[in-house]
Amino acid sequence: MTGIQAQPLIAVENVVLSSNWYSTLLSAQPLGKSVEDTHGGTYNRLMDGDRVILQLHSWDDEDHPNLAGREKATVGHGMLLWFEVEDFRMTLQRIELLDAEILKPAAQNPSSGLKEIWIRDPDGYVIVIAG
Repeated sequence: MTGIQAQPLIAVENVVLSSNWYSTLLSAQPLGKSVEDTHGGTYNRLMDGDRVILQLHSWDDEDHPNLAGREKATVGHGMLLWFEVEDFRMTLQRIELLDAEILKPAAQNPSSGLKEIWIRDPDGYVIVIAG
């Protein structure tokens, strides 16, 4: 690999649940699928082929700065997780399956020319899907 690749990490209440949710949403592969293979339910990575697209870490389980004190912070304020997908229509179907809260319905963004939908994940993070 050359250059830079972002690998965002978010703190979540339940790593296995969030892994399954994001796997469905993005048609991605989690490295672990159970508590046993997610470091005791503490950490997991979602993959697109051999690329990490999202890391999930449980709140307050280890002494990491900014992954502790869930009760002290508004989850994700000022941050959006933005994913561009190849098949926007299929992703809309998966969003419906997940019964995700829709913040902004699917519409064309005049600046980018892409269709976008804004949703909320089970932990309250705002997710934008574009395609």
